Amino acid sequence: MTRTAHCSCGALRVEVSGEPDAVVACHCGECQRRTGSVFGVGAYFKKEHVRTEGIDNTYVRDAPGGRKVRNHFCPTCGTTVFWDLDRRPDSIGVAVGTFHDNDFPRPTRSVWEESKHAWVAFAHDFVHFPQAMPR
Repeated sequence: MTRTAHCSCGALRVEVSGEPDAVVACHCGECQRRTGSVFGVGAYFKKEHVRTEGIDNTYVRDAPGGRKVRNHFCPTCGTTVFWDLDRRPDSIGVAVGTFHDNDFPRPTRSVWEESKHAWVAFAHDFVHFPQAMPR
């Protein structure tokens, strides 16, 4: 299976093959700021299953433990489409909303729940972590 994600203006695109290794709802403050919502949902794919197309700008930020997260966003419309993390060097995270696919697999994990808004609830059960997932 091949899926395509893209920014609001369509200039930055990501094509992935196969199913994601993980789909994660993240409630950390950085994902809240990145999305402008109360959480972000990312799908993680092996790097060899990801192809990017278009020009992106990169915002590098610190993550817990001194590691880095590199958010790749469209310089025209500002949409963050994908990211890579020192914590998962063999994977690329793609913002699930950029696929615009109502049949996309639902999250299997919820992380940084210590920052979760109390009124956020999901219709299905999954694994919960107060902070990041153990590696």
